[in-house]
Amino acid sequence: MTTQTKPIEVYTAATPNGRKITIMLEELGVPYRVNYIRFARKEQFTPEFLKIAPNNKIPAIIDPEGPDGEPISIFESGAIMKYLGLKFGKLYPANQRAQVKVDEWLFWQVGGFGPFIGQAHHFLHDAPEKLPYAIKRYKDETARLYRVLNTQLEGREFVAGDYSIADIAIFGWANRHARHETNLADYPNVDRWYASMLARPGVERGIAAAAEPKPEPQPVA
Repeated sequence: MTTQTKPIEVYTAATPNGRKITIMLEELGVPYRVNYIRFARKEQFTPEFLKIAPNNKIPAIIDPEGPDGEPISIFESGAIMKYLGLKFGKLYPANQRAQVKVDEWLFWQVGGFGPFIGQAHHFLHDAPEKLPYAIKRYKDETARLYRVLNTQLEGREFVAGDYSIADIAIFGWANRHARHETNLADYPNVDRWYASMLARPGVERGIAAAAEPKPEPQPVA
């Protein structure tokens, strides 16, 4: 396994996508440093952040020990997870057939089980007016995606064979099931898998690592 001497710089926030990377790094056991991006302060639009994340979205990383020993910056959670898995030889298989299965479910998450659930979150909680059509559309698609996942997990401990980046990516969004008003008991295979994910120490530490830092106490005048 590749060793890491300098910490990987992680630009993240307490969101499903942001937690993917801190969970993965905890599972890998490599050093990293969190740079928390505060959306309320528009920190995602600073020139410094846009140099490494031109889509002004988290997460992003800078690996000071990238290919050929030179630093590399990476944005988009799926790209980051594949890079880390390949670099450290963990959570992403070496076998090409197994890679295809992991890629299928990783891309399923970044293309569906994420964007559509995010829209459900928006129309359920953040839209300036309640739009029944939009709420139904995105809740229905969320339910369909959970059914797909539940079927895939039938008789399987993990989504694509061994524990992998696909599980971590999907967990980030399943962890917000209360916000998209999904009862995991309706999907027993997902419920079992989710409980096993939540019980992993690396997952627990990764969730905590992406939490918003508490403000510094102000000196009493």
